[in-house]
Amino acid sequence: MPSPQAELSAASSQRRLVFTGQLAFLPTGVLTTLLGPMLPILIAHWTMNDTQAGNLFLVQFLAMLGGVQLSGVLLTRWGFRPAFLLGLLLMACGVTSFYMGSLPLGLVSVATYGLGLGLIIPTDNLLIAEVSTGTGLGSRAGAVSLLNFCWGVGAVFCSLMVAWTEAHKLLPVFFGSVALALLLLAFAMRNLPFPAAETSTEWAGSSSFWEMAKSPTIWLFAAVFFLYPGTETAVGGWIGSYVSRLGPRGAALASMMPAFFWSALTLGRALGTAFLRHFSEDRVLRTGYAAGAAGIGLMLWAPTLEAVISGALITGLSFATLYPITVARLSQRFGVAARSIGPVMFSLAAVGPAVIPWMVGVISHATGSLRAALLLPLGATVALFFISLVES
Repeated sequence: MPSPQAELSAASSQRRLVFTGQLAFLPTGVLTTLLGPMLPILIAHWTMNDTQAGNLFLVQFLAMLGGVQLSGVLLTRWGFRPAFLLGLLLMACGVTSFYMGSLPLGLVSVATYGLGLGLIIPTDNLLIAEVSTGTGLGSRAGAVSLLNFCWGVGAVFCSLMVAWTEAHKLLPVFFGSVALALLLLAFAMRNLPFPAAETSTEWAGSSSFWEMAKSPTIWLFAAVFFLYPGTETAVGGWIGSYVSRLGPRGAALASMMPAFFWSALTLGRALGTAFLRHFSEDRVLRTGYAAGAAGIGLMLWAPTLEAVISGALITGLSFATLYPITVARLSQRFGVAARSIGPVMFSLAAVGPAVIPWMVGVISHATGSLRAALLLPLGATVALFFISLVES
């Protein structure tokens, strides 16, 4: 039986692991949302149309899909450490060369950091959900909400820094600083006590696909993991370009506009841990999806720029705890088996952000109306509301 000192030391090491895992989601938030504030800049810099701009999202999130698949292999065979460290290094390599040259080089850079994001996002979410119990962080949903709060801080920081560094011709310096931070994180985390590889007998082996196909719960999770991240990415990724077409005032705010959405989402996640102690997860999900649909609707039909900003704030606040609750429920429902099922779900969480924002660009180019194209994430949010009714 371990001594009290050994137990205290183990708990302290676990808390350090949780803390650094949370910290790693700051640059993750920067890179996941980088295309949003950069899109108006890149459209002008590389003379792209909306379909070509949408291809950037497609490349990033298809690369993320590959990273998620790789994370499943690494988690099952070698545990969390290799996936985590490799993800950080790939993100550093990708952001270093971003915006340094032509569109083809930019696509390669986006694919490289997208691959790293695909490794980090499922690995970090599953890590925090698995090890947070007993660290004084409260519920799984609360711990994952705090993790995604750090992601939101990175997203807000990204929008603000892109706007500031672009105005001062310092974008390459910003990207280099993010790369350096990622390298330092990888160095600091190399010897932390990550959980060892562990394979669950349930949902394992060649029968996993058939087991999943028989479970209605799996399909509900699959729908949410596809639709929600795609909707969030579409709103955050296209809102700057949408506002830039609303007149001179909108064009002046274009690069800053994603910050309103991500700031509201981040504030909601900061309050999420306390909020979830007083309201049931089912109620939060239903209310969040309903209010999110209302917020997107306000953005699309608002007569003034101020009302569009209000719609972005409402949408961000409404979306704040929805994804953390879903990840926590996955871990709670399947336990260690979530390491095997998780990559499937996080693959869908990469396909959704690849497909939905890309489709927004295609529809916008075909119809000549970005407003019409953004009806797609609005419809997805309404669908998620009905899914939450069925799931509860």
